[in-house]
Amino acid sequence: MDQEGIRHVVQFRLKHKPDSAEAEAFLEEGRKSLSSIPVVKFFEVLRQISSKNKFDFAFSMEFLTQADYEAYDRHPVHVQFVEEFWKREVEDFLETDLKIWKD
Repeated sequence: MDQEGIRHVVQFRLKHKPDSAEAEAFLEEGRKSLSSIPVVKFFEVLRQISSKNKFDFAFSMEFLTQADYEAYDRHPVHVQFVEEFWKREVEDFLETDLKIWKD
């Protein structure tokens, strides 16, 4: 199998209640901002439904290459989102980066 890309998943819990207007605004800002970065593919906002997981939400996205992932990480829109929203509103998180394999 050959590596086809990278899936970046960040599960998180906000300082706001999951069904609040503040949580909805955060999720929408994340979707709008992060999906606008050209190297981001297949961006999704996800809601956790398992009682076995302490996180309420996740952002999931894919990158074609390691270089694309690194470009995303330092992209001004990503940096601004982290500084203006993430650091202020996220209580806890788990970041996972996974290789995507093709047959």
